[in-house]
Amino acid sequence: MVLYNTMNLDNLKELGLSSGQIQVYAAVLDLGISTLNKIQEKTGIERRNIYDILNKLIEAGLISYTVEKGKRTYQCTHPNKLLQEIKERERKLKDLEEQIPSIKNLFELSKPDIKAEVFRGNEAIKSLFEEILDYKESFWLGGNSFEGYQAVPQNLQIWFEHWMTRRIENKHVMHDLVSYGSSLKGFEPTNIKKHKQAYYKYCTLPKDMYVPMVIIIFGNKVAQVLWSQQSFAFILESDKIKQSFMKYFNYFWKNPY
Repeated sequence: MVLYNTMNLDNLKELGLSSGQIQVYAAVLDLGISTLNKIQEKTGIERRNIYDILNKLIEAGLISYTVEKGKRTYQCTHPNKLLQEIKERERKLKDLEEQIPSIKNLFELSKPDIKAEVFRGNEAIKSLFEEILDYKESFWLGGNSFEGYQAVPQNLQIWFEHWMTRRIENKHVMHDLVSYGSSLKGFEPTNIKKHKQAYYKYCTLPKDMYVPMVIIIFGNKVAQVLWSQQSFAFILESDKIKQSFMKYFNYFWKNPY
């Protein structure tokens, strides 16, 4: 149990520090010059673990020590060391960002004719939706507005509303061919004016063709999404498969009910 009360240093995790390392660093920062016993009292961490943590922090240059009468005392190095680590991390990330075009090229070259992916969980679904915005338009077949907004958690619904706002800002056209009687909040069938302003096109499937799963077609990908508390998506990447699904989509879109 942590017994000290100091600033929240959880962001040090961004520099690769573990929770234990952050606790020990914060304790030494709070104590100033400190002994192993004092650090243990502050953090509640077992003595043998504190040794390992201190050694790693010393290796990282975040803590230094002196020996007095055969005993070590510890103190934090100047905070500029943290600033140096941040700048070095930023430099490496910048270098990585510059490599992304090359990585994309290799990714495209290594693609099989048909590629399949699984997206499991809401964070993965968010990643899928972010990818959709890379394209000018998408085609949505089936679905019933998250099963009446009951199937997914509230935080995902809020995130989707923000995603819709960004979609509109990007002028991404959403062709929505939904299960009969379904509509997204704020995009009811009668709100034609908003549809035009929001790059949104609406149509419904026949009454007897209820499809709880939504199929999203974008680029040369077909995503089949099943909504739940932790949603699931299966994606096929193939131009032939995409064209097959578009035939179904276009048939019902040209014959709206």
